[in-house]
Formats: sequence, C-alpha cells, structure tokens
Amino acid sequence: MSKSDFGLIGLAVMGQNLVLNVESRGFQVSVYNRTTNVTDAFVAAHPDKKLVGAQSLEEFVESLASPRKVMIMVKAGGPVDAVIESLIPLLDMGDIIIDGGNSLYTDTERRDQWLGDLGFRFIGAGVSGGEEGARKGPSIMPGGPASTWDVMKPIFESIAAKVDGEPCVTHIGPGGAGHYVKMIHNGIEYGDMQLICEAYNIFKAAGFEAADLAEVFTNWNNGDLESYLIQITAEIFKQQDPQTGKALVDLILDTAGQKGTGKWTLINAVENAVVISTINAAVEARILSSMKDKRVAASKVLKGPKPEIDIKKKKLVKKVHDALFASKIISYAQGLDLISAMGAEKGWDLDLAKIAAIWRGGCIIRARFLNDITEAYRTDAKLSNLMLAPFFTEILNGFQENWREVISLATLAGIPVPAFSASLGYYDSYRSAVLPANLLQAQRDFFGAHTYERTDKPRGEMFHTDWPEVIG
Repeated sequence: MSKSDFGLIGLAVMGQNLVLNVESRGFQVSVYNRTTNVTDAFVAAHPDKKLVGAQSLEEFVESLASPRKVMIMVKAGGPVDAVIESLIPLLDMGDIIIDGGNSLYTDTERRDQWLGDLGFRFIGAGVSGGEEGARKGPSIMPGGPASTWDVMKPIFESIAAKVDGEPCVTHIGPGGAGHYVKMIHNGIEYGDMQLICEAYNIFKAAGFEAADLAEVFTNWNNGDLESYLIQITAEIFKQQDPQTGKALVDLILDTAGQKGTGKWTLINAVENAVVISTINAAVEARILSSMKDKRVAASKVLKGPKPEIDIKKKKLVKKVHDALFASKIISYAQGLDLISAMGAEKGWDLDLAKIAAIWRGGCIIRARFLNDITEAYRTDAKLSNLMLAPFFTEILNGFQENWREVISLATLAGIPVPAFSASLGYYDSYRSAVLPANLLQAQRDFFGAHTYERTDKPRGEMFHTDWPEVIG
C-alpha cells in the first residue's frame, strides 16, 4: 500500500470529521486512536474511503510519507504533551506535528521551542466550525514557521471553508500566533452569544414566545445580522421537545458551561492593558449562570421591578436589532484591538484584514459584516479601532438612540443586560474627549503621591500637591 499523505491522532467527533474532510479532497489519511476499537469502527464505517487504520503509534508513523504530517486532535494540556512525547522517538527530523486543539498559545510556544530544538517542525492550528465545519470546511488559524506553512498549505487550503473563492485559512504568524488568534476568536464568540441571549431575555419580558422568536431571528438572518449564531438561534427556537410538545429552549436549565478560552482571553487583555468589557461581561454572565442555587435563594430576598416590557412588538424588534448590531460591533472591535496589541507586543506582524477574511466562513463567529470588517482593514491596515471605520461609525451613530433605549427599558424592568451595557459604556468612554480620571489622579496623588499631569502644561510634565492631612 502507498504511504499516506496525512495522519491524524484522536478520533473524537472533530477528529473523525476532519479526517473525512481531508480524504474527500483526494488525500490518503492514516488514523490512530488510543482506544483501538474506535479506529477499527471508524475505518470499517467508511470502506470506500482512502483510510489507513493503525493499531499502534509505530504502525501509524510507518504508514506516513515523508515529511510526515501528523495532526493531533486530543484534549488540550497534558494529553497533547503526552502524545508528542510518544511520537518523538518514532519521527524523523523535519517531520511536522500539528496541534489542532484549543491549546493555550503559551503552551504552543513552549512546544514550538521544544520540538524545534529537536529538529522537528510544529504548527499550532486553531480550528473553528464545530462538527459541521470540520467535515465541510472549517476556518483554520495556523501558526508556526512560514516554511512549514508552505508544506501544509495545499492540505489546509483544500479542506478550509471557501468564501468568494478564497480559502478560510492563512498563515497567522510564528510560534503561538495561530492558537492566540483562535483564543480571541472564542472570546468574541463569548460576547456574541451573550448579546444574543440578552436580546432573547428582553423579548421574553415583552411576551414573545419561542415561535415568535424563531420568526424574528429568521428574518434577522436574512438581513444585515446574518450570521451562523443568529441562524442556529432561529433553529433552536423552532425545536420542540418530543416528550412535552413544549419549546425545547424553555426546558433547558439556565446554567452555562465554558472550556477556558474566555478566561484566557480576559487574562491576556489585562496583561496587555486592553479593554474587552463586552467579552468580560459575557464570561462573568456564564459564571453567574452557574450559581443557580444561590440565584434562586437570592431571588426570594432581593427585590426589583417586575420583568415586563410594554411596547409594541414590531417597534421593539427594531430597537433590539439596532442594540444587538451596535453591541456586536463593539465585541469584534475589542477582540481585534487585543489581537493588534498582542501582535505588536510579540512582533508577530499580524494582518487583521486576513484574519477577518478567514473568519467569514467555516467558523462559529462567521457573519455577513465580516466582509465589511475585512474591507475596513484592507482599506486602512493601521486602523486604530474598528469603530472608526466609516461603515461602522455610521452604524454606531445611527443606531445609538435605540441602543440606549433598549438598555434603559431593560434596566427599568430589572432585566440584566451586562454585555449590552458594557458595550455602550465602552463606546461612550472611547468617544469621550474628557473622562473623570482627573479626579482619580487627584485621589491617587492624595493617598500615594503618584503625581499627575495638568491640562495647562505639556504632556509628560508631572506635578504633586501637598494635600491637607485627613484624620479619622
């Protein structure tokens, strides 16, 4: 039998679908799973495919053509290191290991150094799109040496989603750049999902049923809010529970999980002094949702207004549409700002236009307005903030009245809208020529002699006041 063009370790759902995707593009693929009956069952289920099932890592490695291209799809952290350690004695110098999981970018940088020192090549590739994307075409964010990308380019470009004929994959940058950009993609995803959930909560307070919401979100997905998340939300509202006949969404417990990428994004933002308040609010909302028992107990003690909104439904749909669109722009703006800051800090030379372009298809945050984001950065590669691109400035200026009203309606009704509020707070702070930080600096100088600058003196000149002593 001829040697395989590509190998994959880890046959969970994502791994299996990636294998089928690669094979469908004309490549022979070798597969290995620690539980060998999983390998056997997978290969047996696809007798017409060019698949080679291996019973051992030795057999797996031997079945691959040189330079060997081995993709690892196992749980992030220790399991990735364990697989790499098992592979090292079996591979030849110049062979390529690809980590396609949701690894922390600092782990990817460590592995890149470790394997490079041993003479191997390593790619940390973020893969987005879930089960469907893995099978039909994901968005792929590979980081590592450009020369290694050149070897993998034919395979990655063939399996990636396509938009306007362009594959949704590009060489992001060296080291951990690929996994870093995937991490921020997930942070934006957190913000996007929470904003949709807040819109849903407002509609519930106005008396919308699941069938009403299915229609609203379907209409939105046929317009300027078109996106994967809006599309699947419409489908969720259509789903009925076969046991009760009720809308399934109404029977799902309101406690959300998370796998860590949102938290990693927040930590990185703090380290880079970049504001991502919308994403932060989304992560905190998930944490608060997990406190179900405490929330139920508190609901019996802490008082607030009745969560009802009395406004014509058609009018409310338009207002929430505008608030959601404006807030979504902020979530993407914050994520891209963080990517820009980190790219500069690490010297990665990240291309925001290319990054936005590969998010247009295959990935979870794909949306129609990513075409406009791509165009904004192609027009001005040094754009300081997405909000300042003319297309987005016009939307924010035009939608802000409804944006503000939606947040006011929710607040007066006691409906939590942390991500909507954080988005508007960011917008208002960013557009303010003067903020109250002058008082903050006075306070810092008062208790800690931290000094301050003056409005009537050149920037960089520092002053200190001998404040009166406060007793008590």
